[in-house]
Amino acid sequence: MLELAWRQVIARRLARSHLLEPAPRGRVVDVVRNVGLVQAQVLSAAELGLALRVRGATAADVRRELYDRRSIVKTWSIRGTLQLVAADELPLWAAAARGPDPPRPTALDKAIADALDGRCLTRQELADAVGDKRLLSGWGEHLWTPAVTGKLCFGPPQGANVTFVRADQWIGGWRDVDPIEARREVFLRHLRAYGPAKPDDFRRWSGFGREESRALFDEADLEQVRVEGTRAWLLRGDDGDFDLEPGSIRLLPRYDVYVIGFRPREPLVPEPVKERIKQDPKGRFETITGMSPLIVDGVATGLWQRTPAGEIEVEHVLPLPRGRKRELAAAVDRVRAILG
Repeated sequence: MLELAWRQVIARRLARSHLLEPAPRGRVVDVVRNVGLVQAQVLSAAELGLALRVRGATAADVRRELYDRRSIVKTWSIRGTLQLVAADELPLWAAAARGPDPPRPTALDKAIADALDGRCLTRQELADAVGDKRLLSGWGEHLWTPAVTGKLCFGPPQGANVTFVRADQWIGGWRDVDPIEARREVFLRHLRAYGPAKPDDFRRWSGFGREESRALFDEADLEQVRVEGTRAWLLRGDDGDFDLEPGSIRLLPRYDVYVIGFRPREPLVPEPVKERIKQDPKGRFETITGMSPLIVDGVATGLWQRTPAGEIEVEHVLPLPRGRKRELAAAVDRVRAILG
């Protein structure tokens, strides 16, 4: 049985998340595929997280992929959360999100699909078109079913207002994907990007049920490993990238995929950093996922924020290792460049 240290697992997860070496310029969509999808409840954070992973990319480049090239799409997906998804994989992720027992379409779902046929509407315009003020809720609970059946996704914003379009029309077509097969593929994506993992790790990341998550592990061709004494699983034959060094400094945004996919959290968040996060109202509620962490060699050692004046302020909870100030300065400059 392969015996691993957390340092090796961290190095592999950094590499698979393009945080050791960024992807080549122009490969934004490939990065989305490689990490699975990108949580986008705060779109500016998703833009930053994606651009960090592509050489020379900016937030504007991500927006061009979203609204001009339509190669990535913002929509509701797994965990019932807003995500960025590769456009050509949108039917796959939609099938995985709705699962084998989806809710039955309602009259409101049909009205939404009809209202968006060939049109791009703001939330208010959509609510007016279907005559239902419930659509004005920012939670989007009545938009999830149209989103996972190809009838709705986000279009280009109009000022401060979000817009919605027909997903099947926006990406140029739709195909049916078997939800069971889709969930198997999502499981494989998770293990490639965030393994070694246990069934409960996958359950938390995917939002699938406990029994279904365990069944996916049971039916797959996996290799058992030990990470500092704890059992976990990899796809058989996918044991690369454990020989890398995790040396890197990154300023990650809130809800970053590296943090969301990292289980268990203890090796990622040392106790002093965990206690600091608890002092923040958002941190108490959302833990490290809702914070912007300073990541040194794959481990959260502090936090950072952008001030109203546009400056980057870094708070060190744990000391920065000696000789790393230039790396930190480069990481700060990279965020500045992305945000413009």
